[in-house]
Amino acid sequence: MPGTFAQQAEQAWANVEAQLQAAGLGLGNIVKHTTYLSDRKYRAEYRDVRRKVLGNHEPALTVIIADIFDEAWLLEIEAVAAG
Repeated sequence: MPGTFAQQAEQAWANVEAQLQAAGLGLGNIVKHTTYLSDRKYRAEYRDVRRKVLGNHEPALTVIIADIFDEAWLLEIEAVAAG
């Protein structure tokens, strides 16, 4: 597991993209995503990574600050896509 928040966020988005590709879709097919952050302090850093990954694509977004099952995980991403 990557050690920094930015590395974990980039890996999480890479995982989302891989699942979309397996379904014949891409990041542009995301219509909504929910991100769970382990700490509010990661908001700005997450926004930067999200913009880097999604570019001008701005699907509906919910960010929730929550305890995450594994304390080593700094975020989780849930995405809904349509083909």
